[in-house]
Amino acid sequence: MKLTSNKALEILENFRGTTQSDKWIDHCICVGNTAGRIAKALTEKGFNVDVDKSIALGYVHDIGKYIVKFEKHEIKGYEFLKEKGFDEDYCNICLTHSFLNNDIICVAGGVPDPNENPFLTNFIKNHIYKIEEKIVNLCDLMCPQGKKVFTIDKRLIDIMIRHRCL
Repeated sequence: MKLTSNKALEILENFRGTTQSDKWIDHCICVGNTAGRIAKALTEKGFNVDVDKSIALGYVHDIGKYIVKFEKHEIKGYEFLKEKGFDEDYCNICLTHSFLNNDIICVAGGVPDPNENPFLTNFIKNHIYKIEEKIVNLCDLMCPQGKKVFTIDKRLIDIMIRHRCL
């Protein structure tokens, strides 16, 4: 089943007030809205980008944080969307947003144990990233826990401070 940006936003908003913090929801909305602006600009330049899909993927990329705060939210989000019956193209963003360039180690959070979750490791190594996923990956790096858009360097510092890496 196709996931529209309106349905994705509705799913997000239904979780508002049900977890410890809504910052992850604001972050997802920022990612989706920013992805939509970039996708629209690329479309206007002649690139074949699905604008609504880019927005929807941005909205649901962290949906697993409804189930768990951070660790393993990728797989939990993927499973959540699959259980709801959405097409693989929409479920995959939950996995791909955390691992850039088909690299299981290129991640903003902790590196998963390949022995603990071989599905995730093999998926990331072999997945062909679509342009909409690449846009969401970029926007995920640009949008902090809130409604602003940062440059990537400022966002990475934000992540390092929140995860006590500095």
